[in-house]
Amino acid sequence: MRMEPVEISETGELKLDIMELPINCVLIISEGKAKIAALPSHAETSIVTYKGKVKRVNFDEGEDF
Repeated sequence: MRMEPVEISETGELKLDIMELPINCVLIISEGKAKIAALPSHAETSIVTYKGKVKRVNFDEGEDF
């Protein structure tokens, strides 16, 4: 899977070291869970929601010709 879980502390704090993150990435928080993924060079990335909750993240990758 491309999405990696991110730890949220018991007090609800989200701590990330920005020096360890990919240069271009997306962070998604939904229902008390957080996940992060690097963005591909050439792609369309869509976040699908259902009833206000994140249901799916789609990566439609392409390549320049």
